[in-house]
Amino acid sequence: MAGLVTTFGAGAMTNAIGEIRDVDFLFVTGSNTTEAHPIIAMEMKRAVRRGATLVVADPRRIWLTGIADRHLQLHPGTDVWLLNAMAHTILEEGLTDKEFIAEHTEGFDALRRSLADYPAEAAEAVTGVPAEDIRWAARRYATTDKAGIYYTLGITEHTHGTDNVHALANLVLMTGHLGRPSTGLNPLRGQNNVQGANDAGASPIFLPGYQRADDPEVIARYERSWGVSLPTEPGLNLNEMMKEVGGRIRGLFVMGEDIVLSEPNVSRLEEGLNRIEFLVLQDIFLNETARYADVILPAAAFAEKEGTFTNSERRVQRVRRAVPPPGQARPDWQILLDLAARCGARWPLDTPAAIYAELVRDTPRFAGLSHERLEAEGGLQWPCPDPGHPGTPFLHEGGLLRGKGLFTPVPYRPSKELADEAYPLVLSTGRTLFHYNAATQTRREPGLHQKQPCAFVQIHPSDAGARGIAAGDTIEVSTRRGRIRATAELTREVKRGCIWMPLHFAEARANLLTNDAGDAVTGTAEYKVCAARVQRVPEVGEGRPPAAGPAR
Repeated sequence: MAGLVTTFGAGAMTNAIGEIRDVDFLFVTGSNTTEAHPIIAMEMKRAVRRGATLVVADPRRIWLTGIADRHLQLHPGTDVWLLNAMAHTILEEGLTDKEFIAEHTEGFDALRRSLADYPAEAAEAVTGVPAEDIRWAARRYATTDKAGIYYTLGITEHTHGTDNVHALANLVLMTGHLGRPSTGLNPLRGQNNVQGANDAGASPIFLPGYQRADDPEVIARYERSWGVSLPTEPGLNLNEMMKEVGGRIRGLFVMGEDIVLSEPNVSRLEEGLNRIEFLVLQDIFLNETARYADVILPAAAFAEKEGTFTNSERRVQRVRRAVPPPGQARPDWQILLDLAARCGARWPLDTPAAIYAELVRDTPRFAGLSHERLEAEGGLQWPCPDPGHPGTPFLHEGGLLRGKGLFTPVPYRPSKELADEAYPLVLSTGRTLFHYNAATQTRREPGLHQKQPCAFVQIHPSDAGARGIAAGDTIEVSTRRGRIRATAELTREVKRGCIWMPLHFAEARANLLTNDAGDAVTGTAEYKVCAARVQRVPEVGEGRPPAAGPAR
C-alpha cells in the first residue's frame, strides 16, 4: 500500500479481476497464485489458453511456471536487481512510452540515471536469471499493448518490500501500461477484506480513504466531523508494536489475528506476552494467542453479521447475515460500541449501515457508496465520489489520482540475513492451497486436514542427499531465532541452497524461525528470506538432538 499510494495515489489493484482474461502479457511475480488466489488464477489460465504470454518471476517452481513462456527463477531477495534490469533494457532499447512519461509522470531523469548501473548481464550474476531471459521479458512487456503485472507477499515480505513495489511501478510508468483495461499494477490481497481494512484507515499513517493522518486540512476536517482533537504523530506499525509488547505496550487488543502463529521471531513476542499487563482477544475460535489472553470476546463470523467487504479489485460488496451467531458471540461492531460506551464515548451509531455512512461521509473516494445503493445495484468499485457515479473498474484513466505518477529510483539492498557457513540455506515461507494463514478455521475442517495433515519442509534432493535426508524423514530446521521439526519433502520445486515451508502449523511454527527485521517504510517483516540449516532427526535408538524450541 505504501509504495502504491506514493507512486500512483491509491493503494489497491489498478484494474479489475475480470480484465485478466483479456490481458495479452501477464507478469506474475512473488505470487503462487493457484494456491493463494485460486479464483484469480482461473482468469490467468483463461488468458493463457486464449494465447496470452505468461512470465513468472519466483524462486520456486509453482504450478503457473508449468504453463509459463518464461520462468525467471531468481535467487530469493534479488527482486530489485531483476526489475531494474528489465527497466534498463526497456530504456536502453528505446521502448519507453515517451508521450505518457512527459504528460503523466515526474522524476524520470533521476530514474534514468539510476538504471545505468543495472544491465541485464550484471543482473544475471546477482539473480541467477539468464540475461537473455531478462531482456526477452522486458521487450515483450514493453511492446505488448495489454500488459498487466500481478504480485503479492513474495514481493512485499522483505526488508526492501516497498523498494520492490516502487521498482514494479517504475516499469508500469515507463511503458504507459496504466489507465486502460487489462493493464496496470495489481496487488492480490492475501486475506478477506484486507483491502476494506486499509480503506477504512487501519494504518498508523492514514485516515479513511488513504488521507494522510498528518495533513493539516484532513485533520481539521475530521476534528470538525468527529468533535474531538486528533493526534498528529503517526502511530506504530505492526512490526514496531510487536517489539514493544511487554515494554512500552502494556495492554493489547487483538481482533481476528493469531499473532502467536503469524508474527515473526515469535519467541521474542512470547516473552513480551508473558510480561504484558492485559491482553484482550476477540475472535471466532480459540487460537494459540488465547493462551495469553486475560479476556476473550467471542465474535460473530462473516455469515453471522451485516456489513461490507471490499475485495482486491476495490469492489465493495454487502455482507448479509445468513444465520444467528452462536452462544454469546456478537458482531464486532456491537462489541466495539459497547466498549466505547463503557469508556464514556456514546457514539450515535446503531446499525452497520449507519457506521458505513459515517465512514464515507468524510472520504471523497467513497462518498457515493451506501448500504442502500449496494443493496440495489450490487458491488461497486471505488472511486465512487457521488451517488450517481457508476464506480471505477480501472484506475487512472486520463491521469493519475495523485496528479502525476512518481518515478522512484531504487538501489539494490540485500536481504537482512543471508546464508553463511553456520546457516548455509535460505528459508522462505508461504501458504498452501489447503490451509489459510494461521489455519484457525481450515484445520478444523476434516477434509482439508486429510489433504494436508502435518507440516513439511521442501528441500532440493541434492541438499537433502548431502545431509543424509530421505523423503519422509523428520528433519530439524534451525535459524538464529529457533528450531522446529517437520517432515522432509524432496522436490526440485525449490532451488539448490533454498528450503521452503508453510506457515499454517502450530506444532511446527515457521514463525519461530523467521526474521523480524522490517521494511524501512512499512515495517513488514522479512518472511521470505532468512539463513537456516537442516539436519535429519535420528530415529528412536539412534540418539536425538535437543527438543525443538527457541535458539540459545
